[in-house]
Amino acid sequence: MDSEIPVRPELGAVVAGVDGSPTARTAALWAAAEADRRGRSLHLVHAADTDRRSLFADAETIQSVREAGRDLLAETADAVHERFPDLTLTRELSRREPIAGLRAAAGRQGTIVVGHRGLGGFATLMLGSVGLGMAARADVPVIVVRGEAERPETGSVTAAVHDASDLEWLLVAAAEAHARKAALRLVSVWNVLLHAGRVATMLDDLDGVARRRVHKAKELADRVREVYPDLIVGHHVETGTSTPGILIDASGRTDLIVMGRGRRPLGVGPSLGRVAHALIHHAHCPVEIVPSGFTARGEET
Repeated sequence: MDSEIPVRPELGAVVAGVDGSPTARTAALWAAAEADRRGRSLHLVHAADTDRRSLFADAETIQSVREAGRDLLAETADAVHERFPDLTLTRELSRREPIAGLRAAAGRQGTIVVGHRGLGGFATLMLGSVGLGMAARADVPVIVVRGEAERPETGSVTAAVHDASDLEWLLVAAAEAHARKAALRLVSVWNVLLHAGRVATMLDDLDGVARRRVHKAKELADRVREVYPDLIVGHHVETGTSTPGILIDASGRTDLIVMGRGRRPLGVGPSLGRVAHALIHHAHCPVEIVPSGFTARGEET
């Protein structure tokens, strides 16, 4: 590992997508609490997609859509102010489609928050395809809010790690834990079947492979402690045959689960892997996906 101590990442403003669905409202309130913890502003966005609709809808319909969007933003803002009266809050009725509207609102350093299920038809903002596309393509962290709305806090943030290259996005997880005054737990999953299927010789030294995985997790934990010396950081290696299953189970014992998103092969196409896909659909708590290179852009800024 590089001996240079990395810089703490700055957690930016929070951008929440609203579409009128109950899960979007829950996500907006969760985003408000997140912005309050960070000491940042909250920006509510309703992507009305009127640019595309104008191709087949009349002016009266477009005006009706925009008025409904303004009412929705006002109602959501009132709900947020009721819980967080001192929070700086802005609203935006975007003419773009949801992914483009939220990405533009987040800029280079914001965090996008969406619910795990949205309305159908033209108002769809959340999962399936739009929410998954956001998590796969956004250049900033995306948090998909899952779990019960009034779920008791556990006082921990969990990061799903693999090797030394995870340190970059792992510091975002550390910043999330630091903002919450919570502990950070690193979980590394060692899938025995995957290793045995790829390299037969590993069958002779499974204990050695497990020890190396534990050592890598410890190294990552030590690097995080260098940057956040006052943060409680634990590390654990789970052995099993289903990486998604183990992480979904772990999500039931934490306030937020964070994982990185690698670069796209050959620079094209979505890069959301099956583990992230499974967590977004089945986790028991909010899931944060941090894209590769995000913290480096923050240092440049």
